[in-house]
Amino acid sequence: MDPMIRKLRFRLLAWLHRSRSGPILFVKKFSYKDVKKATDGFHRIVYSNSHGAAYKARFEGGEVVLVKETRAFDEGTESFYKEVQFLGRLHHRHLLALRGFSPGHKRLLVFDNIENGSLKEHFNDPLRTPLNWKARLQIAVGVAAALEYLLLFSNPPVYHVSISSSNIMLDENFTAKLSDVGLHSSIGTCVKMPHSSCSEECMRQECGNIIFQLGVLILELITGQSSEQGSTDLIQWVQGSGLSSSIHMMIDPDLGNNYDSRELKKLLLVARLCIKSKNNPKFPVPQLFRYLQKKINIPRD
Repeated sequence: MDPMIRKLRFRLLAWLHRSRSGPILFVKKFSYKDVKKATDGFHRIVYSNSHGAAYKARFEGGEVVLVKETRAFDEGTESFYKEVQFLGRLHHRHLLALRGFSPGHKRLLVFDNIENGSLKEHFNDPLRTPLNWKARLQIAVGVAAALEYLLLFSNPPVYHVSISSSNIMLDENFTAKLSDVGLHSSIGTCVKMPHSSCSEECMRQECGNIIFQLGVLILELITGQSSEQGSTDLIQWVQGSGLSSSIHMMIDPDLGNNYDSRELKKLLLVARLCIKSKNNPKFPVPQLFRYLQKKINIPRD
């Protein structure tokens, strides 16, 4: 084995015993060959963005999991291992847990069960049973709870969070899982590590972006429309003066009349506040989460 790789692996093991956010569960090293086979040659794409692609994978055990390619670490083995170490410490019911990694030809992260695919698949696939109103409420509250954990209880806080129906996964119990989080900032220049020089303005900008994404997700849950297909229209609608009179035209037809109108109005209020907060966040994520949890009567995890 190359001395440098041996040294980095030793340092990774050392990091496992110095975690800040919680203990690291067992993280397995997968071979590139096995991951390639499980993803059907990297053809089973779930979503793709500037940071890399994510693939649906089925290993020999039969369970369906998510594999993510991480282009941000192509030039640095040590930074990739730091990301593995950090993600291995994150433990929350609404975060997709890291199961393993592959440091080979592509830098790959292997995550937990995604038996029921992505939220977007449930919106777009007519063969899938539509999500009922309660399930949608639980997804909204669950994502807000995960954001509270990432921003308040993770050390360091996580400001790289991407939220959309494409990257919210559903496990075998239809529990929502955020799958696109990490140390690498969505701004690109602001990587949050302990004692980082990241400015207060940078963090405010990141928080505003996260809150905005939460608002768009809530609109997706209400309308059944993917933000990739019509986010501008959705945002204009929720900010418009005729919101109250047009709700019945925008709500997902798959719901029929099987929803609580009071809960719907409260969700729309939160979405509107989130959308307005993009450039000047007025409400922190924990406050939004507690409002959601209180108003729609879903127990906190």
